[in-house]
Amino acid sequence: MPLPTSSVFQPSSADFAKFPSRRSVVHSTQGIVACSQPLAANCGLEVLRAGGNAADAAVAVAAGLNMTEPCSTGIGGDMFILFYDAATKQVKAMNGSGRSGAKSTLETIRKDLSIPGGTEGQIPMSSVHAVTIPGAAAGWVDTVERFGSGKLTLSQILGPAVKLGETGFPVSEVASHANDPAAKNGVRAPRPGEIIKLPELAKTFRTLATEGKKGFYTGRIAEEYIKVVQDLGGHLELADLEHHLKQGSEPVEPISLKFRGQGLTSDGKDEGVELWEHPPNGQGIVALMALGIVQELEKQGKIPQFGPEDFNTTPYLHAIIEALRLAFTDASWYVTDPNVTKVPTEGLISPEYLGERAKIFDPSKAHDPVTHGSPPFVSPAIQSSDTVYFTVSDSAGNAASFINSNYGGFGTAIIPKGCGFTLQNRGANFSLAADHPNKLEPRKRPYHTIIPGMVTNLNDGSLHSSFGIMGGFNQPQAHLQVLLGQVVAKLNPQQALDAPRICIGAGMPEHGGVLDWTVNVEEGVADETVEGLRNLGHRVVVLKDWKRGMFGRGQIIRYTVDPVDKTPLWSAGSDLRADGAAYPL
Repeated sequence: MPLPTSSVFQPSSADFAKFPSRRSVVHSTQGIVACSQPLAANCGLEVLRAGGNAADAAVAVAAGLNMTEPCSTGIGGDMFILFYDAATKQVKAMNGSGRSGAKSTLETIRKDLSIPGGTEGQIPMSSVHAVTIPGAAAGWVDTVERFGSGKLTLSQILGPAVKLGETGFPVSEVASHANDPAAKNGVRAPRPGEIIKLPELAKTFRTLATEGKKGFYTGRIAEEYIKVVQDLGGHLELADLEHHLKQGSEPVEPISLKFRGQGLTSDGKDEGVELWEHPPNGQGIVALMALGIVQELEKQGKIPQFGPEDFNTTPYLHAIIEALRLAFTDASWYVTDPNVTKVPTEGLISPEYLGERAKIFDPSKAHDPVTHGSPPFVSPAIQSSDTVYFTVSDSAGNAASFINSNYGGFGTAIIPKGCGFTLQNRGANFSLAADHPNKLEPRKRPYHTIIPGMVTNLNDGSLHSSFGIMGGFNQPQAHLQVLLGQVVAKLNPQQALDAPRICIGAGMPEHGGVLDWTVNVEEGVADETVEGLRNLGHRVVVLKDWKRGMFGRGQIIRYTVDPVDKTPLWSAGSDLRADGAAYPL
């Protein structure tokens, strides 16, 4: 077969000089697993080889990561998935996040935390009151049932992770470092290469595999879960777990924004893309809003239509930073559980509203803090950190964009006896202000940081890429930067992940509810760019070494078609800030 004369991933020598990648793009015609831990990736590859599809393999990887990176994720946390169905060319979404308990009222928790009325206040990350019902267990089962191939049992899918827990596995370097801060009372974290076993977690997986969701949300596991919470003064009850069992994970309509449509190629194809995210209670809407504001700035002539030469320059990053500030300002007020509180989702991402917000932008300076806008409720509300993100593709053309999290590190670090997993602290994201849309209420989902991403081509609805970047409030910021890296700078998946990123204050509210707008810049951004941002009035901090963890760890699987024989081609990159890689089938 003759070699193609061109390829999507043929960067010029100038590209390599500007963004040298230490890893090569990984290609496959059959499927790829891109994940932060090699042993977990192997769990997914085993399932693909056994006949499972991308969704089946994603659950296997999620379980494998719970074993190998319990400092980041687990069955005691939550999950979200975007699934690209190649047969229908549809992006489908499922929300696997849990709720607060029926007795978790604002008044009760404020009293328990000794927070007087009239003050803002937050639930501490280590508090038992930060525990919300885990959605991951139900989400894994529902992913297999709704999107899976139907060829494998849950026992077959969870089997590789169970084997890791029972027979033992060597600890990876980044995972060892992440575990270290949690070691105390004379107990150290396992060192890189040391073999550990997690038989209790393996037993929990076996119970889920053989008994299904009922085995997790009722019976021994549920009873130990509630016992440890109540022993520490929490208010969750067995009825709260049973409520989630009955509700299950929620199928939701993904939300999207079209970018640079009608930019036609020489053969008349639209080069534009459509970014897909989860609706609130997830924060994916931040990425859509920021992308939309950048697009509106181009239309208004406040910034040029950036090209590859502009990537990570001062004007380029200034526009991204300001767009993210505006998006986070709105999201920190409006994003919450739309099943409890109305969220103006469509209004927030409408071109009219984003155009008005874009008018605030000043290309000559960083803007002063602004208040949230007032988007129209143009339609009914959609009914609907430490984290691991990974993506999987299969030979049929399907792709799963999957994210699973405890929230902060080991979550609350509370462990139900004999179960082998920690309880998440997602409830710390609730507001304790009575007038806030995201205030704590019974059986409500909080503002959620974990977001998988998906991109399709405007030309024909085909898959462009499945991607995501873990890392708390950094996630929508990294989504925006990595997508623009591919679309604007024409970087390949590995280069787009390797390129240094920025993160504005991690999006984290300071005490009193004030957003921290510090611009954290990763080592590798040019010194003149950093100085340029400071001259515009940005408060800039350059982060190096392990502190680069703030910028997250991402994965990308890109879909193209060979220009000669039309063979579908998967091309993947994996973040060098993590232990893993992309592994072809």
